[in-house]
Amino acid sequence: MSLPPKPAASPATAVPGTEEDLAALAQALITSRQSVLPKRLAEPGPDAQQLQRLLLAAAAAPDHGELRPWRFVIVPAAKRVLLADMFEGALLDRDARATAAERESAREKAHRAPLLMLAVAKLGPAQPDMPASERLVSLGAALQNLLLLAHAMGFGAGLTSGQAMTSPRLRTLFGLQPGEEAVCFVSVGSVTQRKPMRPRPSPHEIASEL
Repeated sequence: MSLPPKPAASPATAVPGTEEDLAALAQALITSRQSVLPKRLAEPGPDAQQLQRLLLAAAAAPDHGELRPWRFVIVPAAKRVLLADMFEGALLDRDARATAAERESAREKAHRAPLLMLAVAKLGPAQPDMPASERLVSLGAALQNLLLLAHAMGFGAGLTSGQAMTSPRLRTLFGLQPGEEAVCFVSVGSVTQRKPMRPRPSPHEIASEL
């Protein structure tokens, strides 16, 4: 999977239906989405046009100050072996006595999911100087936009992290600049197995009145 070409500018497309219809559709998508582990994602994944739409959805996230405080790095199939090397190297940096099975398990993580991207947050000095927390919120909104559209397209998707996220090897491989932080990997593909929906908190459990 490689980065799609930049699209030509186009006017916004009107979405048919009443406000109630759109609200019901949005709520159905949001409440039915669930995270899917990368090992449960297989081909086919998003094609170039679908990937473009996913990235455009991410780009619609709130961005106070128009900083573009995050970016995605796509890992195409031809570069997965480099990521596998990084995962294995990061493991050995943490545990030089890791077994062959543990090393192979670390490498295998690079080959899951047809679409694999690293989400990077830009948290260093910025102008205008928006708080790093706001910039992380922007990335979170971008990720949710992407996950919801992937769900609407019929794909499964999930976010993963782990100890390798702080490895200098990862920073080098992905060319992270000072002030940038690797936040999570994004995986998208066709679901081979779904888990039961987890219970969602009720409104009174997540909100209170001042």
